[in-house]
Amino acid sequence: MSLVETDWLQKNLNQVKIIDCSWHMPQTKRNGFEEYKNQHIPNSIFFDLDENSKKDTKLPHMLVDINEWNEIVSNMGIKNDDKIVIYDNSDVISSCRCWFNFIYFGHDPNLVHVLNGGLKKWIKEKKIITNNKTLLQNTNYKSFEKIDLVKNIKSINQNINEKSFQIIDARSKDRFEGKIPEPRKGLRSGSIKNSLCIPFTECLNEDKTFKNKEELNSIFKTCLKNINDQNVVFSCGSGVTACVLALAYCIINDKYLPCIYDGSWAEFGII
Repeated sequence: MSLVETDWLQKNLNQVKIIDCSWHMPQTKRNGFEEYKNQHIPNSIFFDLDENSKKDTKLPHMLVDINEWNEIVSNMGIKNDDKIVIYDNSDVISSCRCWFNFIYFGHDPNLVHVLNGGLKKWIKEKKIITNNKTLLQNTNYKSFEKIDLVKNIKSINQNINEKSFQIIDARSKDRFEGKIPEPRKGLRSGSIKNSLCIPFTECLNEDKTFKNKEELNSIFKTCLKNINDQNVVFSCGSGVTACVLALAYCIINDKYLPCIYDGSWAEFGII
């Protein structure tokens, strides 16, 4: 199971590596790192989603190369056999993107988890928070890429005719159907031909916890005849909420490894 509950984490604070991956949409004018410095779960390490993405591209949140990833994770003091719990305080459940990154770079999927409900649920339950700086000791992390877990624009274009995998878009129905402009400048409205849409918010309860397995089954059956299908690729605006859908799908299909179109609409929708 990719999720862990707050009560479990409270009992295991010193047995896992905890990562705060709070990232906010630019229009919210919120800063994840500043919020982290003010309050976070004890022992947590901040993961800057923007800073820890590919720099030599105009596309947001693209994966870094393997050497840079090794350096990032080593500087976080994480070892290859560490059990990791990732959380966020974000409306877009940005922890799922960090979860995907670790799996893509070869960390054992059984050791990488997302905190169900994130920091909001943790605080609501009056569990301990702190503003103490977490002391880190560098490691020598070594990763390997699971290249099959990412699609590029070439494979997306080929798939329009070949239909070898199903693309599911995590954006809102209005954005998917081109009824409203894209929030990112320079992009047309609409969606990838033959793709389907499940807004990521449909997989979440009001408190930002994930819906139960039965409810998720019903949601994914609206797009997939077979919810054990492995040939499913998730897309969104910039590769963040696609990972929310990927995690939700992993909950109902435990043999599935998350696969996303990294460029997402930020690449495909360029005018």
